[in-house]
Amino acid sequence: MSALPRFAIASSVDTHAHVFERGLPMPDVRRYAPDADASLATYLQHLDTHGLAYGVLVQPSFLGTDNRYMLQALRARPQRLRGVAVVDDNTGEDHLQALADAGVVGMRLNLIGLPLPDLNAPGWRRVLEQANTLGWHVELHLQAGRLPDLLPTLLAAGCRVVVDHFGRPDPALGVRDPGFGYLLQQAGSGRVWVKLSAPYRIWPAADCAASGRQATAQLLQAFAAERLLWGSDWPHTQHAGQASYPAAVRWMHDWLDPLDDAASLQAVLGRSAVELFRFPSPIQTQGDTP
Repeated sequence: MSALPRFAIASSVDTHAHVFERGLPMPDVRRYAPDADASLATYLQHLDTHGLAYGVLVQPSFLGTDNRYMLQALRARPQRLRGVAVVDDNTGEDHLQALADAGVVGMRLNLIGLPLPDLNAPGWRRVLEQANTLGWHVELHLQAGRLPDLLPTLLAAGCRVVVDHFGRPDPALGVRDPGFGYLLQQAGSGRVWVKLSAPYRIWPAADCAASGRQATAQLLQAFAAERLLWGSDWPHTQHAGQASYPAAVRWMHDWLDPLDDAASLQAVLGRSAVELFRFPSPIQTQGDTP
């Protein structure tokens, strides 16, 4: 499969992107603050340019649980966008329902640099139960070596789990990371998906294609195409000098090059994400920028 400028897969989905503006209210405790804006108009242009039908907006860590800017974008393009929100153990059922009504289909636990939450505590158990009731998935962003500390609890709670960015194996170990091996072993649950995204958050820029290809091969063998998703990670926060939307598309084509059957490609780039994120039937994508 060559690096085509547009996707040839019906209802293709970018499952991981962010929108925000500088100057939005941010929590005092955060890893960083953005130095540029990431507008909805620019993101939709990227989708149009590459022939992508749908996009999933993920709440960035530096905005904490204030999901209002993302919700504004979801309401602007309700047919084309879905959202993954950040909530905490104090989030009430009415608020979770309001998020769902606005197009949110999952909640994210972004735990890079943070202690692990006690998901068995009453507040988190209530939130997870409500998430299951709403049909949401739980998105995990943490190092692969920490997955065994959270994933069993989420699966025991009946959650569907999406693991970000190849599972974030140790850069020095790559696919030899025991945590990555543990992730592969979870394929049999039938309730874990993995995002092929943001290789630059794991490997040096020069290794993104080759290392991502190696990790994708093992993930395909363990999970099969139906449990893998692709995301651009636009606007590549903290790594804008190492990545771009066209580069993300090129890497994706390289990783999936061994898939020579249309059904498998359709699963990774379209069907699985359409079902998981609950998108409607195909839409007209061109001319959709606000």
